[in-house]
Amino acid sequence: MEQLPISCTVLSGARTQPVSNMSQRLWDLIPAAYLVAIAAFWGLSPKWLVEAPWTLIAVSSLITLSVLGLEWLNERHVGWRMNRREFLTDLFYVVLGATAISWASMKLAEDPLKAAKASLGISTEWAMHLPFLLQVAMVILVIEFGQYWMHRLMHNSTPFWLTHAPHHHITQLNAAKGYVGNPIELFLISLSLLALFDLPPAAVFCGLNILSAVSTFAHANLRADPPKFYSLIFTTIRHHSLHHSTDYESTRCNYANSLILLDRLFGTYREGEASVVGQDDLRRLSIREQFLFPFQPAIARVRERKRAGRDASIQAIN
Repeated sequence: MEQLPISCTVLSGARTQPVSNMSQRLWDLIPAAYLVAIAAFWGLSPKWLVEAPWTLIAVSSLITLSVLGLEWLNERHVGWRMNRREFLTDLFYVVLGATAISWASMKLAEDPLKAAKASLGISTEWAMHLPFLLQVAMVILVIEFGQYWMHRLMHNSTPFWLTHAPHHHITQLNAAKGYVGNPIELFLISLSLLALFDLPPAAVFCGLNILSAVSTFAHANLRADPPKFYSLIFTTIRHHSLHHSTDYESTRCNYANSLILLDRLFGTYREGEASVVGQDDLRRLSIREQFLFPFQPAIARVRERKRAGRDASIQAIN
């Protein structure tokens, strides 16, 4: 694949005074520390807690809220600072994802897949006997592998790009921005083959939480650059900000939502960082515009036909 343009990095001033080199090294370790804490929680907590459906929602919410708090303490760019409008928009999409998108994914994808698995007599009982961390790794790889190729398709096929483009019209990054997008895209990116595997709830929830945490930090306005043992495998804000560059061609790289390792393996990895993000001259879309965006070409054609019809009627009268 040919080399794509790389956006330069211009770091803005932080909300607080610059931290010392030693303190910054500790900040750089925070994303990795979150992953260790998540794995420990799901691996060591009692069964009644890890299998309760509300636990996943509670832990996911805590991750997002805590990273938003970290942004306040050591922000990466002033231009990405959260404001009331951004907060309310992000909150809308967080709720949308946890309700309508989650329900649609379950009813239209997971349940039919499970039914097909049962009718065909497919069994992966062996997966139930794997070590816990290997089960978690399987969850992460299965989900992320599908998301990588779906995301890559969205950047290389016009109909799919129209569903994904609203996510690239965001003009700042922060911990909740991974939830923002057109509902069609949010549904498509949620699809996976995980339902084909027999895995315990704790491993599934742990994998989902780790993916969520990595994605949260990859969108976060946080001055934290994880060490190589993390950034070789997991997506960071540097990788993902470049993916949100202001010109379309520069966005066609670093597709992995959480496992940047996949970009390294499939030749779509690019080094660099962007401090300014957005498309179409940094025009921020409203929620209504985000919802209607994929249908704009069809709407424009209908309007053009109506206009042509009116012009023809006027000419006939004259």
